[in-house]
Amino acid sequence: MVKTANGWIPERQAIIWIDCNPQVGQEMRDAHPFLVLSPQSFNDKTSHVIGLPMTTADYNASNPFAVTVGKVSGRKIDKTNYVLCHQPKSFDWRLRGAKPHPLKKLDNAIFVQVCERLNQIIQIA
Repeated sequence: MVKTANGWIPERQAIIWIDCNPQVGQEMRDAHPFLVLSPQSFNDKTSHVIGLPMTTADYNASNPFAVTVGKVSGRKIDKTNYVLCHQPKSFDWRLRGAKPHPLKKLDNAIFVQVCERLNQIIQIA
């Protein structure tokens, strides 16, 4: 993440904390890690990030639309993290008070897996 006079600007592949409230139906709620897909220049100019939520919910181990990030120590020790490729979202990261996540940035190889899984769903590329 790049530092600016006003703080930081999320960049593509960064993991940030973002508050998903308000939510509806089966959407995630509360603060969750969020994988940023949009480039930093877009995030800066629009105040939005486009990306995918992350969770440690165990039932995602069998979710064909989730990519396993791996175990992460910290707040939820020994919990496996998953990127939910079937829930792309856009959030105003400034108004929602987004913050850098301790994981900082997703590993390149896993980021490629996430992009491939997302493309299987939305078939852009």
